[in-house]
Amino acid sequence: MRHLRLNRAARTSALGTAALIAALSLTACQDGGQAAADASVATPGTSDTQPSADAGAPAPRAGGAAGSDSGEDSAPDTGQASGSGSGSATGPTKADPAAATRQDGGKDTGPVTRACDGGNSKVTLTPVSRPLNHMLLTVTNTGSTACNAYYYPFLRFGEAQSTPPVIEESKPQAVVTVLPGESAYAGVMTSSADGSGTGGYSTRKAVVHFQGRDGSGSTGPSANAHLSKAVYVDSTLAVTYWQTDMDDALMY
Repeated sequence: MRHLRLNRAARTSALGTAALIAALSLTACQDGGQAAADASVATPGTSDTQPSADAGAPAPRAGGAAGSDSGEDSAPDTGQASGSGSGSATGPTKADPAAATRQDGGKDTGPVTRACDGGNSKVTLTPVSRPLNHMLLTVTNTGSTACNAYYYPFLRFGEAQSTPPVIEESKPQAVVTVLPGESAYAGVMTSSADGSGTGGYSTRKAVVHFQGRDGSGSTGPSANAHLSKAVYVDSTLAVTYWQTDMDDALMY
């Protein structure tokens, strides 16, 4: 009888131990699963619904980190090399096409500096039908090199002691360069069409004086403009600047 009780106690103890071990194992499994689940949630980037840690932060500029924007825009490309002037431009430069005949401050800056005058040119003065009371003054280069017709002609009719004023609106953008055999032109208004001029007289004599590069007065020999018939002039007498085209000379 005593032996039977001991066997029962031993079996009860073994069963209790086995139950305890099973319970401990179950608890460990549950704790490990929860830890794994917690680790899965806590690990960034493992869930499609996990928001990025940088959500809402400003996007970084190209070549720089976020938050380093100074608020200044980069300077636009002007096509010029930077520096203090010791470098050259990034692109080819173009020569000024008007350099040979350009006027800066009333003076020619081109390579042609010789003035047209009575020694290298001839002049003609011819009447025209339109505009009324106008004549066309033509200077033709008879030399072997180019010359410049500077400013406007100093024109004297008869025994006049002064030259007529110039029509300022006729000033061209550049000095007129006359190649050998070519011509330049100036318009001459001999008298007003409405008869408002005073001190009129008729003459068959006209002399042309030419201006130099500095515009300080006449230069070189003068030239006689032979008139086929007498021309009437009065106080409204005026001339244009030298032009490259006769139509331009007669539009004033």
